Amino acid sequence: MSPIADHLAAVHERIRKAAERAGRDPAAVRLVAVSKTRPATDIEAAAQAGQCLFGENYVQELVAKAAAVQQPVEWHYIGHLQSNKVRQLAGLVSMIHSVDRLSLAEEISRQWGRLGSSCDVLVQVNVAEETTKSGTSTEEALTLVSQMATLPHLRVRGLMTMPPFFDNPEAARPYFRQLRQLAETIRAAAFPGVALDELSMGMSGDFEVAIEEGATLVRVGTAIFGER
Repeated sequence: MSPIADHLAAVHERIRKAAERAGRDPAAVRLVAVSKTRPATDIEAAAQAGQCLFGENYVQELVAKAAAVQQPVEWHYIGHLQSNKVRQLAGLVSMIHSVDRLSLAEEISRQWGRLGSSCDVLVQVNVAEETTKSGTSTEEALTLVSQMATLPHLRVRGLMTMPPFFDNPEAARPYFRQLRQLAETIRAAAFPGVALDELSMGMSGDFEVAIEEGATLVRVGTAIFGER
């Protein structure tokens, strides 16, 4: 096996163990291989090893890779997104993890509407209220989801967060738990068309703790592809 295939197998084993510790089905957790700055050949190698879902942070990079990668893969956009770049993603990605404002959601609905389809999105919540990170606040999330629920070509599927970086992954646990609790609160509001069954949280350093707290999507790059 290639080193990437070996790393993927190790990550999947860690996902399985973390899910079982939490009494969860490992199949309920999807691995998003974060391939930013990685060449298309690395994505091809991961796809040949069975990885089908990839996350990119930059629009131009994703567009170029989508054209270059021959394997049948699925793309998620996970980085900060400017409204004027949405058009380039329409029809290319199956989910956007980083919707943090109504104007962006409206543009996504508008661009997917031109294709006669709908885009699955996650609302990015800045749980830790870090000034250096994007995301709506926990206080504003409920209102934002209620507004997004009215858009015709957009489906709110869940929430995403990025906690502060800690050397000890246990320190991130309260932030993951807070996002799960926020999702439960919003789900109880029962907005029409809002499923809220996805929690995108956890990266290479802390995804096991995130899974224990309910993550359904973990965004892992370094543990698969190595240091950038």
